[in-house]
Amino acid sequence: MKRLIIMLLILGNAAAPALAQSKSKEQKKYDLTIMTNKEQQYPLRVFRLLKSIRDKFGMKEGQTYSVLKNPDTGLIESAERITHFICNIKELKTIDEDFMADEPFSYQILHLLPGNTQQFDIKVVSADGQRSSTLPIRTKSTQEMWYLATKNLENPQLRDVYAIVWETDAFDTKAEGTIYGISSLRPDLYTKNQETAKNTFRIDGRVGYDLTDSLYVVYMADTSEELDKQADDAFIAYMPVKNKRFSFSVEIDKPKVGRIRTVMPDGSLCHLWTNLDFVPGETYHITTHNGYYEEDRDYEQRVGRFSGKSLIAPRQESVTITGDFKFEDSEDDKVADTSDVETVESYLGRKLPPEEAAKVNARVKAIEADAKMIDETFDAIKNMRNTSYLQLEPHFKQILTLSKSIDTRFQGLANSAKDNCLSPNEQMEMYKFIIDMYRYQNKKLNEVRTIRHTKSAQKLQKYITSQIEKYLDEMSKL
Repeated sequence: MKRLIIMLLILGNAAAPALAQSKSKEQKKYDLTIMTNKEQQYPLRVFRLLKSIRDKFGMKEGQTYSVLKNPDTGLIESAERITHFICNIKELKTIDEDFMADEPFSYQILHLLPGNTQQFDIKVVSADGQRSSTLPIRTKSTQEMWYLATKNLENPQLRDVYAIVWETDAFDTKAEGTIYGISSLRPDLYTKNQETAKNTFRIDGRVGYDLTDSLYVVYMADTSEELDKQADDAFIAYMPVKNKRFSFSVEIDKPKVGRIRTVMPDGSLCHLWTNLDFVPGETYHITTHNGYYEEDRDYEQRVGRFSGKSLIAPRQESVTITGDFKFEDSEDDKVADTSDVETVESYLGRKLPPEEAAKVNARVKAIEADAKMIDETFDAIKNMRNTSYLQLEPHFKQILTLSKSIDTRFQGLANSAKDNCLSPNEQMEMYKFIIDMYRYQNKKLNEVRTIRHTKSAQKLQKYITSQIEKYLDEMSKL
């Protein structure tokens, strides 16, 4: 019975269903072991609260559930259960009291209120130290978070984490957020391996909602030139996808250039790929999508493409998009006294007759003006927290009009490229430019919590999706 109690607590947020057959009638009724004060060594109030919210309001779509056990001992090495939820704010009325009541059973507790700019991650390391990832828990200052870490009663090498993060709607009646139940190696144990970690580069990947990828392969070389000369079968590792997650690690003594490619269902390799800077001691967080990926902007700015240290040849990497949607030009093409980031107009303009280059210049400037207006409109929407959905409709309609205007102008750029015989690779970069622009819009749109209630926002999202698909099709033709 004591072992059953321990196991139930360990897996309460990660593997409780696996124990269903072992429960007594009383345990089945409450789905939780009732402990006496003497037996209680665990944050039961927090456990009950988070389980209740997950069971009543948890969304099955996108839920992560995984348990990793040692095949010899049967002990858990790591476990994760991540559930998105939407509920009435009243369901969280006891959360402060419950977490503080269980504080004596924890070794770390943290509460971050909206307005606090601190972001928060959870490091997840398996008991054998061979698998690790970082979960971004609190990513925005508008979110509230409670976090509690406690010892794992089954495996003394592990710690259990219970965390919940949410933000309210414009009327402060609904809460939308995520519940995390994590069992992983204790931080004080994995910090002992920091010397090894200093030479280890890791990829922490997620597969987006619009993909069913099951396998990726990884390539690596000292330079971009060497990477491009490698044969298709020269990859150094597989990255299988499990529960929409994939990972990779390698020990290197200096920065290198890496590449990720998708293995298609028929065993062939996708004709598109992603190049990354592999830097010792760093972890790249990436989410793959259909034809594009969500980059690790912090990584890119510190040690990657935006840092000035990148080993990636600019012409061979996906087009870099900044806030005003500009190309990152290659070092060979730059001239003295020019900015570090040049527009698509300057890139095409060198290859076109003066009259045609002037038309390109006008179109690009117009695209940049529209893109800036879209960005400002999204910022205005995010600041309108106490506004009715009907009042937001005109703003989303304006963004849709601007997006269609950008598309019309981009069609002119694409026609100029074709008429003046730009190579397929150069045309491909143009399409990457527009796809990344729409990807940026989609990201901004998903940050707006009122999207599901606003018809114009839904219409805008459908348009953005159709545009990405349209230009991916154009790229595939090239």
